[in-house]
Amino acid sequence: MVQLVKSMGDKHPAFTSVVISNNSDALGLKKARDLGVPTEIIDPDFVKKNGLDFETELIEILKDYKVDIICLAGFMKVLSKEFIDNFKDRILNIHPSLLPKYKGLNTHARALESNDLTAGCTVHLVTPKLDGGPVLAQTEVKIQKNETIESLASKVLIEEHKLYPKVLLNFSNQIIESVGADNCT
Repeated sequence: MVQLVKSMGDKHPAFTSVVISNNSDALGLKKARDLGVPTEIIDPDFVKKNGLDFETELIEILKDYKVDIICLAGFMKVLSKEFIDNFKDRILNIHPSLLPKYKGLNTHARALESNDLTAGCTVHLVTPKLDGGPVLAQTEVKIQKNETIESLASKVLIEEHKLYPKVLLNFSNQIIESVGADNCT
C-alpha cells in the first residue's frame, strides 16, 4: 500500500482516496495517515453487533470517497460475487505467486515444497473466482537451493513493490483512455 501511495505523484492519473481496514491496529492505517491519506475502519465487532454487513459498509465508504479503482494490498478477505460485480474490472490484487500456480495461501511454502526453480508475484483483476482473474503482469524471482519461506517471501515482496505501482499506472491510463474519466482513485 505504501509503495502504491508513494507512486501516485503529480503526473499519475490516479490518486489515493482512502485506505480501509477491518483492523484498527493495522500498521497500514498509521502509514497511510503519515502520508496524508484518509483512513476508514470497518470494525468487525461493530458490524456484527449492529446487524450490518461488511461489504455493504465497504461499498458505502467507497461511494462516499468516489473510488473508481480498488487496489487490494494485504487484504485477506474473500469478496463476494455481488461486491465484485459492483466494481467489475476495477479491482486489482497483488498475489505472491506466478498465477495460475498456487492460488490462495502459503504460496512460498508450496513453491519450495514443489522444488520450483522460480517463484514471483502477479497483479490480476479480481473476479469471483479466487485468484482467477485475468493476469495483468508478473515478475519472476529465482529460487536458490538454500531458500527459506522467509527469504523467498522477502525477495517476492521487493518485486511486488516494483510491479504493483507500474501496473496501476498502466491500468489507470487505460481507464482514462477508454472511458474518458476525469479522475481515477
